[in-house]
Amino acid sequence: MIVRTKKFQIKKGMYIKKGFLNLLKDQWWISLIFILISSMHYIWIPSYWWMIGSTIALTLYLLFWLIQFVGLTQVEQGKYIFERLSYEISSNQILMKINNKQGMPIKWEAIKKVRIQKDCFLFKLNKVQFIIFPFKVFNSDNEIRFVKSILSRKGYAAY
Repeated sequence: MIVRTKKFQIKKGMYIKKGFLNLLKDQWWISLIFILISSMHYIWIPSYWWMIGSTIALTLYLLFWLIQFVGLTQVEQGKYIFERLSYEISSNQILMKINNKQGMPIKWEAIKKVRIQKDCFLFKLNKVQFIIFPFKVFNSDNEIRFVKSILSRKGYAAY
């Protein structure tokens, strides 16, 4: 069976927001490093520079990743993600279609993780590139269940 989605376009703001929040969920351990460095004031050498330095470092780190997501929306290599596309999802591949004659296959091996959120599927290709499938682009609930079954067969944990 092949699931054909309706044509849709990912908005750049939604891409940046979901991508940045996904990155924060994946890299939660950064907050532990921030807390550890900030607490050096109490543990090792009493100086408020530990807190100031760790805050600056955390801000620069988060700003770096935010620039990566915003930058992907601006460069030519990322423009195809934000075009009006339809997709065909099967157990062999995901076919990204511009029209009936033009398309690009994405093998399941290229997908690193899949996150099922309350309103969409998020297929993660790397830290910055991913594909969002809102549930409203599917024609029925059966198609959503079929995609979930493909994901479980391919070994993508539903988290």
